[in-house]
Amino acid sequence: MKVLHLDSNHPLLIKQLNALGFTNHEDYKASKSEIEAKISEYDGMIIRSRFSIDKAFLDAATNLKFIGRVGAGLENIDCDYAKKKDIHLISAPEGNRNAVGEHALGMLLSLFNKLNKADREVRQGQWLREENRGLELDGKTIGLIGYGNMGKAFAKKLKGFDVEVLCHDIKTGVGDANAKQVILEELKAKVDVLSLHTPQTALTLNMVNSEFINGFKKPFWLINTARGKSVVTEDIVSALKSGQLLGAGLDVLEYEKSSFENLFSSNTIPEAFQYLIESENVLLSPHVAGWTVESNIKLAQTIVDKIKAKFC
Repeated sequence: MKVLHLDSNHPLLIKQLNALGFTNHEDYKASKSEIEAKISEYDGMIIRSRFSIDKAFLDAATNLKFIGRVGAGLENIDCDYAKKKDIHLISAPEGNRNAVGEHALGMLLSLFNKLNKADREVRQGQWLREENRGLELDGKTIGLIGYGNMGKAFAKKLKGFDVEVLCHDIKTGVGDANAKQVILEELKAKVDVLSLHTPQTALTLNMVNSEFINGFKKPFWLINTARGKSVVTEDIVSALKSGQLLGAGLDVLEYEKSSFENLFSSNTIPEAFQYLIESENVLLSPHVAGWTVESNIKLAQTIVDKIKAKFC
């Protein structure tokens, strides 16, 4: 089987596929149209997020048997159409779930203890202790929306704290020893912290908006290590201003991909995003929650293992 790699990944992926007898070709620079013109030559394809895989591309992929996406989600692939064409879809949420869980916990503890603010002030010669008095996680209620690989990993990290962990998911029976599954109304009534662990779907697009936020019984903190387009930035800014949101840790933004850098180079930063940049109770990172040295290896190994299990 011939496999085309469209994004660079850990070298073990190609090395192990070679050992299994696959022929591996790499093309990290050609345009989508150029790839589309030759994809019929290949049985398999490995991609991260270089471009979307739509119906036209899949129609051109006349011999494609699998697509391996080195990441957690498959939203950049027309999954329904791929399945109709009997193309096996492989993702690797097991590979970076631990990294996401640790990142979410790190963001939460940093926000509660004002670590970024305090660090910046000390570097500027300011020794402000009372202004940087923190909060303790113990005694709080943490709510997780989405309780798959990522949500379960975060709940496992929280087990070492004296907290109540609630989860809500469209699937039933996913709760476990680390999180009690509840209906959304109960979660909204109880939580001090809300953490998102959902894929990007029609249900989650713009999910966290003003109506959603104002449905919570008490002010809360928001952590998003899932998908940027699940959150309406203008609405969370309004909630931060009103005090309904106490703070936010955002690893993902609705302004992501190629347009993000353009915001700064062209001086077209949206007013809502400018507010986030200037807020001391907001922590931002560039979609790296699942991006660790270890997860780079685990993601690649997960893809290899799944290909091996299906085709060898």
